[in-house]
Amino acid sequence: MDQNTELGEFLRSRRARLTPEAVGVGTSGRGRRVPGLRREEVARLADVSTDYYTRLEQGRHPRVSEGVLDGVARALRLGPVERDYLFHIARPRVTHPSRERARPERVRPEVHQMLEVLGSVSPAFVVNHRLDVLASNHLVRALITDFDALPTRERNFARFVLFSPAAKELYDDWDAIARIIVANLRLSSGHHPDDTRLNELIGEACVKVPEFNGWWAGHHLDDCSHGTQLLHHAVVGDLTVHHEALNFSSDPDHTMCLYTAEPGSSSAQTLALLASWSVPATR
Repeated sequence: MDQNTELGEFLRSRRARLTPEAVGVGTSGRGRRVPGLRREEVARLADVSTDYYTRLEQGRHPRVSEGVLDGVARALRLGPVERDYLFHIARPRVTHPSRERARPERVRPEVHQMLEVLGSVSPAFVVNHRLDVLASNHLVRALITDFDALPTRERNFARFVLFSPAAKELYDDWDAIARIIVANLRLSSGHHPDDTRLNELIGEACVKVPEFNGWWAGHHLDDCSHGTQLLHHAVVGDLTVHHEALNFSSDPDHTMCLYTAEPGSSSAQTLALLASWSVPATR
């Protein structure tokens, strides 16, 4: 993905969602030809010249400063996730693809042990920035899908949600879950613009998922940090679970996705039933 193009599209999308009234910008009463704020209005709020901000939107920004990006983030009312994304696409780090390919995608034995301990009460799995499923416990394999039984290339949570018919049966609000996945992929693409496998996944989704292109063009960002989901499980029936994403300080590219049910609820009882039904006979 071209970073200059992505930066321009992101800034325009965030400019379009704001109204003059929302940011306290006075209007002259003339008709507005663009949705949201004009470039000169954003420039004034960010305390930069209109010419400089225009060049920023056009991708002509060889050495944009942190102070300018801070001003633009404030002017566009960006949240923490959006601000971090802006800095990544405006000031991309120098990457070494050969070194990245050489790094093994391994989950530490202690994390595997943690997943197994959690398996009696909470479905959990570990993903990387592409949402490749690197490890999972037996309960999540029973609740979501058996990632271990899939071909290596297919062991990806985004692939399951976006491409598998089973996902539409599992998630009560598949559209909402799919939109979050797309927003997560958009966020990851800004951090890893040269990731070939990530770009292949995005390209495949453009072709296979009719809704994808519209969602992608919205430039929504989401780190999938938490949320509540209603699931329709084929064996144990309906249950409501809370999703939480936990990052590892020692493995910053790895995230544990953990599901819990409210203690004492029918969903907790259903999850306990699924745990007892799915427990492996042997390790």
